[in-house]
Amino acid sequence: MTADGFGAGCAWIDGEYLPIAEARIPILDTGFVRSDLCYDVVAVWQGRFFRLDDHLDRLLAGCARIRLQPPADRAGIRSILIEVVRRSGLRDAYVEAVVTRGVPTAGERDPRRLTPRLYAYAIPYVWIVPRDKQDQGTSVAVTRSTQRIPPASVDPTVKNFHWGDLVRGQFEAYDRGAVLPILPGAGGLVAEGPGFNVFALVDGVLRTPAGGVLEGITRRTVLELAAAQSIRSEAADLPVASLYRANELFLTSTAGGVMPVTTLDGRPVGDGRPGPVTAALRDAYWALHTDPRYTIEVDYPGAG
Repeated sequence: MTADGFGAGCAWIDGEYLPIAEARIPILDTGFVRSDLCYDVVAVWQGRFFRLDDHLDRLLAGCARIRLQPPADRAGIRSILIEVVRRSGLRDAYVEAVVTRGVPTAGERDPRRLTPRLYAYAIPYVWIVPRDKQDQGTSVAVTRSTQRIPPASVDPTVKNFHWGDLVRGQFEAYDRGAVLPILPGAGGLVAEGPGFNVFALVDGVLRTPAGGVLEGITRRTVLELAAAQSIRSEAADLPVASLYRANELFLTSTAGGVMPVTTLDGRPVGDGRPGPVTAALRDAYWALHTDPRYTIEVDYPGAG
């Protein structure tokens, strides 16, 4: 714990840096009551931001898609994200920026009349699949009773808090003895899961859904690494049926990196162990976290 109480995390709200336990938002903020917002999450690993500028690009593009103008410019948001990490002292951190439509005056329902708000925070790094369980792989279930919200209703490329379908899918996975769900979209195609993209090695080609999903930064990194390692890969339609023929499956997210899947609907994937392609991409992914081409070192107070 740092002397100023920021050791558990630091938040930026209304121009003030606060210990995470003291962070509060107005109860009428439309981000809370209507999920009218865009957000993004970037990781800090061993004191270095990973692909911070790519995350900022995605945040600002998402805001533009839903006609939301952030109250700070790109440089300002970037500075705030770096500062919440600096003040927290966290070397491995989960860092989030949230832009909401704002707080309406009494009875106001016109979104054009609201003033957008920005929130940011850093907390200890979050793992969807804990690091000590990744070597054995995780179990997933393809949901039968829940489909992903269609893109025509909620744009999945805009990172949002519309998680009703994802939470419902999570409970279905638990009920079927799995750890995580994969939600299908329309037409029997794979979509995504709660906070992660899906990859399948099928017929010697590494495939990930092209549409109806968040365009994950970790997903992009894996596709780049696959190309660099001469692994055939593509973003394309991925039928749910293909998952059951896959030699390897894995999930990708800022919160956990490349996460092997070894059980699908109660049956082993491949030989029931993380496969060689998954392992190679996972190792390469984490190696990039010390590469100055992809990272920005945090100048912590008192460092050096």
